[in-house]
Amino acid sequence: MNIRIATLALCSSLLLTACGGDDDMATFELTVTNITSAQPFSPLTAIAAADDFQIFRLAEPASEALEQIAEGGDNSFLLASTEGDERVFATASGMGALMPGMSETLTLSLPVEDLDNAYLSAVTMLVNTNDAITAVHDISLSSLAMGESHRVMARAYDAGTEANSEAQGSIPGPADGGEGFNAERDDTGSVRVHPGVISMAGGKADSVLSEVHRFDNPVAVFSLTRIE
Repeated sequence: MNIRIATLALCSSLLLTACGGDDDMATFELTVTNITSAQPFSPLTAIAAADDFQIFRLAEPASEALEQIAEGGDNSFLLASTEGDERVFATASGMGALMPGMSETLTLSLPVEDLDNAYLSAVTMLVNTNDAITAVHDISLSSLAMGESHRVMARAYDAGTEANSEAQGSIPGPADGGEGFNAERDDTGSVRVHPGVISMAGGKADSVLSEVHRFDNPVAVFSLTRIE
C-alpha cells in the first residue's frame, strides 16, 4: 500500500513538472491609444527583447525594416527579422489601422527566466505623413510587479528616409492614397524627433494635408500592464 501511494505521488509530481504552468511565463498587455486628430496608425508592432536589440537608434540611419513601416506601414519585414533571433523573446502585431481616438491591446508572454534582461519596444506609422512613426523604447519588463502598469506619452519621430514633401502621391494614408515604401532615400538619413506637418494651412501650397493632419507631441499613449 505504501509503495502504491509513493508511486502515485511520484507520477503526480512528474505530471506537474511536465505540464509546467503559468508560473513559468510572464504575460503583459500593451495598450496603445491614438491621440491625434487625423493621423491613423499602421498596425502596431511590439517586441520583447534583450537590451542589445533595438528597433532604431536616434541619430542613426533607419534599417530597411523600419523604413518599410515608416513609409508604408508594413510591419511584416520587422517581424520577419526577429525570427530566429535569440535576443527576441516575444512579438505581437496589431490587427489593422488604429484610427484617431481609438485604442488597441496586444498581449505578449515570455518565460519568467528571461525577464531580467527583457525590454519592450513598440512602433507604428502615422500614415498621413511621408515617414513619421511613434514608438516606445526599452521599457524594463522585470520592473513591473503583478498588476502594475507603466504609462508613456509617446512623441513622433522622423525616420529620415523620405523628405517631408507632403506632396500628392507621396503619402500612403487616406489623405492622399499615394506611394508607400520606396527604396530611394532622399532625407537626412537618420532617425530624429519629427518637426511636425506643415500642411496647406501652414503655408505649404503644394501639400495634400490640411490643418487637421497637423500634430504636436505627444501623439500616442502606451500603457503596459503585467497581468500574469
